[in-house]
Amino acid sequence: MSNIQSVKAVAKYIRMSPHKVRRVLNQIRGRSYQEALMILEFLPYNAGGPVWQVLHSVAANAKNNYDLDKKKLVIDTVFANEGPKLKRIRPRAQGRAYRISKTDLSYYNCCKSN
Repeated sequence: MSNIQSVKAVAKYIRMSPHKVRRVLNQIRGRSYQEALMILEFLPYNAGGPVWQVLHSVAANAKNNYDLDKKKLVIDTVFANEGPKLKRIRPRAQGRAYRISKTDLSYYNCCKSN
């Protein structure tokens, strides 16, 4: 039986839409660590920044906590969920107010080592 180790990292309360981050996550799901870094480097989306940071955090966790090689990491599970919303109000005519919900994001990344 092979010894497969799983490593994870979490980023919470990122001020970005989960829909925009999922577009980036779908590009790197199932890829190796180095291949995912190259893809994130050249993607034209701003959502690549937080994803890049968490991917580096997973690699650092793998090296420091489990003594795994970064080159052997494969991205297994990545998903972005909606976090708590910031509630704001927009003043409107005649004393009314419209509600604005600004979404936050919780992003989870899990890698496996071969």
